[in-house]
Amino acid sequence: MAHFEIKDLTFYYPGRENPALEHVNLSVAKGEYITICGKSGCGKTTLLRHLKGVLSPHGRKTGEIFFDGKPLEDMNLKEQAVKIGYVMQDPDDQIVTDKVWHELAFGLENLGTHQRTMRLRVAEMASYFGIQGWFHKDVKELSGGQKQLLSLASIMVMQPEVLILDEPTSQLDPIAAADFLGTVRKINLELGTTVIITEHRLEDIFPVSDRVIVLDKGRIAADERPEKIGELLRGEHNDMFAAMPSPVQIYYGTKSQLKCPLTVRDGRKWLSEELGNRKISVKSLEKKDGPYEEKNAGNTVVQLKEVWFRYEKNSPDILKGLSIEITENQLFAIVGGNGTGKSTALKTICNICRPYRGKVLIRGRRIEKYKNGELFKNNIVMLPQDPKSLFVKKTVKEELEEMETDSDENRGISIERVISLCGIKDLLNHHPYDLSGGEQQRTALAKVLLTDPKILLLDEPTKGMDNFFKIKFAELLNELKEEGVTIIMVSHDIEFCAKYADNVSLFFDGSIITSDTPDRFFSHNSFYTTAANRMSRHIFSDAVTNEDVIRLCQMNR
Repeated sequence: MAHFEIKDLTFYYPGRENPALEHVNLSVAKGEYITICGKSGCGKTTLLRHLKGVLSPHGRKTGEIFFDGKPLEDMNLKEQAVKIGYVMQDPDDQIVTDKVWHELAFGLENLGTHQRTMRLRVAEMASYFGIQGWFHKDVKELSGGQKQLLSLASIMVMQPEVLILDEPTSQLDPIAAADFLGTVRKINLELGTTVIITEHRLEDIFPVSDRVIVLDKGRIAADERPEKIGELLRGEHNDMFAAMPSPVQIYYGTKSQLKCPLTVRDGRKWLSEELGNRKISVKSLEKKDGPYEEKNAGNTVVQLKEVWFRYEKNSPDILKGLSIEITENQLFAIVGGNGTGKSTALKTICNICRPYRGKVLIRGRRIEKYKNGELFKNNIVMLPQDPKSLFVKKTVKEELEEMETDSDENRGISIERVISLCGIKDLLNHHPYDLSGGEQQRTALAKVLLTDPKILLLDEPTKGMDNFFKIKFAELLNELKEEGVTIIMVSHDIEFCAKYADNVSLFFDGSIITSDTPDRFFSHNSFYTTAANRMSRHIFSDAVTNEDVIRLCQMNR
């Protein structure tokens, strides 16, 4: 018997002419690991929310959903809470208590579980997830990865039959994301829990999935085993092929006749076989970038000198002697683990966080010398990690119109242009909170661009973005650079930084450890590097993007 049976599900949000879901038919067997992917706004989150009645969105619905052969709507709330676990994209939207152990016990308390049983389950889950070391901590002290792990543990303590996860790694660094997804896979294998997960980053979950489902404008465009999905999307010239894992994209880019690899490990074996009988005459692309200091020729626009910062007087330092110098017209990317101080560094540059020691200079001028509003008038703007913090109006159109004033007639960028650049023409009459995560990110980006900045600070800008729009986003950033805009970006998106950044810096323990060009930065790392580099480094020396590996393969034929 199938766990879930969805029959001809169609759903309209209030006031929308086009359906968010259209004639969806889907069956999920017990113990399956199902990955759902698609562009931002294609209906992924809407579909997941329909699988747990209490979270179903308001609107007009037709069709039926069955759980264990019974209509989902006939299940009472307690039965749903026990059998269907749901992990949201942002853990702060889900955590409701102040202490870690309170959060673990919260669900069981509400179910009226006997105290002895509750203590046993909480202890077991804390041990299983490795939470013992921070069991008694305040939730506010946890990093993003710890919060997401706590959300998962607080759901699993109720022993659900199905685990639904909505882009759970969007706010995690690559290492924390891999650890989290490894735990989810372990739950699926060892406990037999059915897993239904949506993700934009498919490297870790694509190979272990039993099936991959591709949504396109509310319809199921593909439902196949992972090894067939790449061929199907490639053959149909579907935009979602850009979201396939690096081994798949490289395989089809080289037009190999061997079996398609799905994992980095398989990719290494495939690459060795593909080039095994040939003499490797070209191992490097011989990129001509000079040392980092030489590449940074140009006017300095942002400079931090020995900056120290802490949020409270007696709290630990977040920034510890941070020194950085950023020149104009470049995309400067900062990577690093959760909780290392990257976002705080951005807030320091735009004077939200004021250091107790050190200097912050914008265009050679001490930041405290800028008068009220002068710092932000056609100068600096920041896109925060949570785009919802920028939304104050009822429609996207009103959000954009709020940024336009009579004195801005000669501005360099117009509402019409940002609408086109950010691809939000179809969203203008929607409430910002009704948009998907990726659509909210694009709307927030459009809003900050209307300030016509010269220095653009981006905190996790690709979070929630599909790979297809990331290509357009990169084109937008290149346009801005050509117009004289300097971009400083904090990101966990290693692949994006490797492909589009001019310089990459590693943030660790409150300071920048190293800065270099993307090819040299990523080719020297073991973990903070791309899948393409891990897959090919035993043969090629400086290949960090899919295109690099494909090009080198072609050059050695």
